[in-house]
Amino acid sequence: MSPTVNELRNEIRVGVGRFEREGSAGFTKEDLAAIAETVGHDVGAKPFPAKSEMRAAIRERVDALDDSIDADRALRKAELETLAAALDGE
Repeated sequence: MSPTVNELRNEIRVGVGRFEREGSAGFTKEDLAAIAETVGHDVGAKPFPAKSEMRAAIRERVDALDDSIDADRALRKAELETLAAALDGE
């Protein structure tokens, strides 16, 4: 059985040194910043950039993700699967 979106998000969170969340919770700015830094994007000092900017940077840095997708849109399940696999490969 394939993992749920929440399970994928938690796998990614743990993979970048963040903590798991109970229930269904989207990525926070801190989660996205940790992911972006892990894939090689410097998010700079706090305050963090907008979520859309960090999602765009993540999509740009992970080869298997389509960086032409609207950055305002949250990462979908297929993208989370790809991102989790990319983080496992690092």
